[in-house]
Amino acid sequence: MVAEAEVICQQSLVVNYLCVPSTAPKLEPDFVDVSCTTTVSTVAINSPTLRSPESLESIDFSRSESALSCSTSVQTTTLFENTNKYIPRIFSGSHTDTGPRSYNEDQHIRIDDLSTHLCSQYRWPQPSSFYAVFDGHGGPDAACYLKNNAIKFFFEDAELPQTSDVDENFLHELEISHRRAFLLVDRALADEQSHVDSYCGTTALIAMVLGRYLLVANAGDCRAVLCRKGYALQLSEDHRPSCQVERKRIEDLGGIIKYGYLNGELAVTRALGDWYLKQPFGSSSPLISEPEFKHILLTEDDEFLIIACDGIWDVLSNQEAVSLVRHELRHHNDPQRCAMELIHRALLRDTCDNLTAIVVCLSPKFRDSVPLQRPRLRFCMSEEGRKKLRSLLESN
Repeated sequence: MVAEAEVICQQSLVVNYLCVPSTAPKLEPDFVDVSCTTTVSTVAINSPTLRSPESLESIDFSRSESALSCSTSVQTTTLFENTNKYIPRIFSGSHTDTGPRSYNEDQHIRIDDLSTHLCSQYRWPQPSSFYAVFDGHGGPDAACYLKNNAIKFFFEDAELPQTSDVDENFLHELEISHRRAFLLVDRALADEQSHVDSYCGTTALIAMVLGRYLLVANAGDCRAVLCRKGYALQLSEDHRPSCQVERKRIEDLGGIIKYGYLNGELAVTRALGDWYLKQPFGSSSPLISEPEFKHILLTEDDEFLIIACDGIWDVLSNQEAVSLVRHELRHHNDPQRCAMELIHRALLRDTCDNLTAIVVCLSPKFRDSVPLQRPRLRFCMSEEGRKKLRSLLESN
């Protein structure tokens, strides 16, 4: 089932409070000036040394192990490489399933043509696409609120750069706007008008494609994985108590990790909502909604993007998921069926959570890449049958 984005026109919220850690970028009380300085870490990947997919699969870490290398709350990773004027061709598919749970707390958004959806409100390069996965907990209300209001917070009420030229300055402004949207949505969930219980929350991962650029913002343990020449490239970090950086931040703020859970209750260290853990207002909470960002300049080597909730990644490694989708695309080139197959494979491995997956194809090159062949038939005949056939042929 595909969840389409809903445009909700409401009056802009006036935010007088923001719950962020003491290490986060400092924001003014009126929440207007958010032009904080962000540390940018540039990773050179002009000539990557790649292992084979088989060796990658053998060394792929589990969720808890990979979380040990997660970055700080204010770090942005930019992955750029020299390339020609490649422009991706976007088409996508998605699927969601309740899994072994009694009801589904996941929501997602899939918009392949964002400019048309926004009625040309912004002059952005083509293609322009927007995707999001919201993995709710404590009930479905928080995830539903984000799904219904994402366009409002991230685009309609946002102060986005008005230019058709996408460069590092543009991406920096876009990142500031999206960070502000995350924090505004989090604050809105505390408002009684949202009708969301304080014990209800959600993780959130969004991905935007603007021309050749891909921006990923994440708060929680959903994950985005890019397939580059058949190899899995993880674009988001899992914000879980097993992450050493997250654990230190929590403990520095007076929080505790008990039985692998934040304050013995929550399996993630960043989420929107869950205001019972963030009150009283004005205090620095161990649970934050501050997202982490990554930027990538897409190339012809980038085949597709997988965005999925933790119900997928708990039982499938990055490389397993990429190899599965790549194999499926070579046969039918249908991202919808790929998303369904990812969920089917996770169910076969006894995942214990709701399941949501989005597959975004960046190139049509898989189309007809595997020629159709007639099936080979094998004909079996008993010894007695062969004798009768031989006798019949000799008689003729």
